[in-house]
Amino acid sequence: MRDTGAMKVVSFGSLNYDLSIWMDRLPGPDETLRAQRMEAFSGGKGANQATAAARLGAEAHMVGCVGDDDRGRWLLSVLNSSGVDTSLVRVSEEPTGTAVPLITPADVSIVIVAGANASTGAADADAATEVIAAADVLLLQGEVGAAGARRAAQAARSGGTAVVFNPAPVDPFLVEAVMPLTDVLVMNRAEQVQIDAIGPETGQCDTVITLGSRGAQVGEVVVPPYPADVVDPTGAGDAFCGALGIALAEERPLVEAVRFANAAGALAVATPGAQPSMPTRAEVNALLGGQH
Repeated sequence: MRDTGAMKVVSFGSLNYDLSIWMDRLPGPDETLRAQRMEAFSGGKGANQATAAARLGAEAHMVGCVGDDDRGRWLLSVLNSSGVDTSLVRVSEEPTGTAVPLITPADVSIVIVAGANASTGAADADAATEVIAAADVLLLQGEVGAAGARRAAQAARSGGTAVVFNPAPVDPFLVEAVMPLTDVLVMNRAEQVQIDAIGPETGQCDTVITLGSRGAQVGEVVVPPYPADVVDPTGAGDAFCGALGIALAEERPLVEAVRFANAAGALAVATPGAQPSMPTRAEVNALLGGQH
């Protein structure tokens, strides 16, 4: 197994300013409800996964876009404080992306305004080609455009970098563009139904199905979850993906890598916000009982 300090992970994806709102339930049609509270957090699936990788001991690089505004500058400062290299994050003329997680006792629903994330494209991937090709793992998600994600995946393939693709939210163009270049596909049951309907070329990728409180599935093997005190599920899937990427870079077998990722996801739901909930290596190892 490789030294964890040597792992290099690149996340090509979104950076969002999150306005999290806690509610007893979601409103119905034409209904106005009072929320319990609202809080701002740093988020975006790409930035969350980069943060997860950094806190788990990797050399993490973020590739994406923010606006030339206070929110964008704040997001970059938070990433830097977590040890993420943001030199490949471009400042766009569009405003920084925004997400509004609506958190209820049953689940979390998220509304996204893409903003600068929509301008993340092939040129950004081209600027990051050398870093991507030299990395152990490239993390891709569904919150940026197909052209840029495909170019990033091509750079990964040219350098022998493993591609971990979490197609959320599902975009048919992006799925069809990236799937042939994917090594490990991570999706939940709802996303699996959507992707099956698209019918992309899958190549030779492995598939991991996340099952929420029931753990995750690799082929016929269900990897059980770890106990979790759920405060806010926002970002748990990103903690899972970042941890999975690290474990694969360490050359762990896929089932063992998923077990490591399950532990990271369980820890993430116990803390409010997306990036603030990404766990450290010590926290994951403690939950695993000291097993590395």
